[in-house]
Amino acid sequence: MVLRVGGMASGMDTESIIKDLMKAERMPLDKLKQKKQTLEWQRDQYREMNILLQDFRSLVSSTGMKRTQNYRASAAASSNEGLVTATASTAATPGSYNISNVTLAKAETWVTASLKAGGGLDASKSFTDSSNAFDGAFWDTVDNVNVKNGKVGSVTLKGNGSTTGLNVGATDIKIDAAADMSVKVNGVTYKVVSEAPAEDDQVQITSTGDLIFKTPVAADASIKVDYITNSSTEKYTNFSINTFSSTGENIENFLVSSTDSLNSVISKVNVSKAGVTLFYDSVTGKMSMTQKETGSHNPSGGGNISVTGLFATSVLKLDVTNADPADPDKPKLIQGTDASVTINGLTTTRKSNTFEMNGVTFTLKKESTTETASLNVTKDTDQVYNNIKDFVEKYNTLIAAISKKTSEERYRSYTPLTDDQREQLSDKQQEQWEEKAKSGLLRRDTVLSGVLTSMRSNFSQAVINSSTNAAYNQLAEIGITTSKNYLEGGKLEIDETKLKKALAENPEAVEALFIGGGDSTSVSEQGIIHRLYDTVGKTMDQLKERAGSAGYTNQKFAIGRQLTDIDSSISRFEDRLLQVEDRYWKQFTAMEKAMQQANSQSAYLMQQFSM
Repeated sequence: MVLRVGGMASGMDTESIIKDLMKAERMPLDKLKQKKQTLEWQRDQYREMNILLQDFRSLVSSTGMKRTQNYRASAAASSNEGLVTATASTAATPGSYNISNVTLAKAETWVTASLKAGGGLDASKSFTDSSNAFDGAFWDTVDNVNVKNGKVGSVTLKGNGSTTGLNVGATDIKIDAAADMSVKVNGVTYKVVSEAPAEDDQVQITSTGDLIFKTPVAADASIKVDYITNSSTEKYTNFSINTFSSTGENIENFLVSSTDSLNSVISKVNVSKAGVTLFYDSVTGKMSMTQKETGSHNPSGGGNISVTGLFATSVLKLDVTNADPADPDKPKLIQGTDASVTINGLTTTRKSNTFEMNGVTFTLKKESTTETASLNVTKDTDQVYNNIKDFVEKYNTLIAAISKKTSEERYRSYTPLTDDQREQLSDKQQEQWEEKAKSGLLRRDTVLSGVLTSMRSNFSQAVINSSTNAAYNQLAEIGITTSKNYLEGGKLEIDETKLKKALAENPEAVEALFIGGGDSTSVSEQGIIHRLYDTVGKTMDQLKERAGSAGYTNQKFAIGRQLTDIDSSISRFEDRLLQVEDRYWKQFTAMEKAMQQANSQSAYLMQQFSM
């Protein structure tokens, strides 16, 4: 470190002198920092433009204006919404439907007899709780058919991509009860066996709790295991619910421990794939089980639901073999039935009260043999018009933003403020200065000016493909034209009357104009939306090459590499300034020492002459 001696001998303000000298030395450094700031502002403005382009590209993507739904909107109106309502998809054909003779689809529903005479059942207590009024006699005898010794355990494991390596966490598995256990992989039931599995849908469980599959289980697969361990103090039973639904037949097996409660059993049933909703009413002491789907699904023509297992049929009373709707003490059965409706004289049936036909979704609301309804399906020209109008408005917003940015005034005398300049200005003055310093950084930018030109060409060039109509192959022919005011940068204007007329007369041709020829490599065959999507995508790539995007390192884009070079130059220049400042201090310190020595000699001589 250089010893710094102030102007004690010379009387000069050495520190101020060196500070002023360093100001001159720092001027090139200030220029570098100003250039860096300018590049950072330019980078950020490019990225802002890219975000606008990205938003517009999303608008013209496959989830936006490329979708046929935007050009085929239909509307359905019912004269009697109390009987039937309807909605029309883009595929709906205009027409009229007369609805009559409505019979609603019903879900199969069971209502049990009372679970306990006299009531007083606490659904939250265990089945064998002595303080509960529930009849625990079922558990009194172990017969190895309905009630067995053993403790029920449950665990959810995660697949490891192998056939082995999974353990339920118990070492005293009751092997002879393997058939009563349950293993589900991502909801798919596997048969539990006590020997090496022979089929892909089998899994072996060992006495130490290991699971061994025939084929590897996918990594991260959810494996739900209900197992049984040896126990002489606890008991268990099981039952099954067999259902027919729109997906076919499904059998769900349930393990019930003597320590379970009615509420826990209900929860097991409701979250299973049995496809039913079970609940207990404490007021009547009865249970209700309803299939989640309406309609008749049993191919044999019987009911959709059957239950096996003495616990279910005797304790839970899920048995409707002696159902009698007229006797309040007996169970009731409402069998699942299909909906029936007459549409334009044709009587048809459906599994659900909501169904689709010819692009129209009907929803039957009530049964009636006397009421009728008329449904009219029409093309919703207003909706399609609004879709196109919204697209045009967003395009105009985009080009206005780009045009403004590329035509901003450039104030070259307003350079980024240095630290010394900031100290001399108020916050408001700094803000006003920077506003001018940032202005015009993208003025006449070739990439942004180029995308405006390309998009105007996308709109103006005729679209000629197998789906277009010669009368509607240009935007001007459907009422969309470019503003005559050149200062508006190619803003589009809509003639509402002309566009709605085109949509009413030939909606397919309008659709082809916008999104036809999507698979073609010829620009002339591509619809306007496809052209815009490609044009904007290319421009975004160019802007990323120039200014990157969030998450990019400096080496991945041009401005970033310039910033890295400037940072290196700044670092080298700052090192040089330290050396220059040290040199100045050495020089002034040497001068001060020399002057101090001269002053000392002068004082000595004066003393000698005075003697």
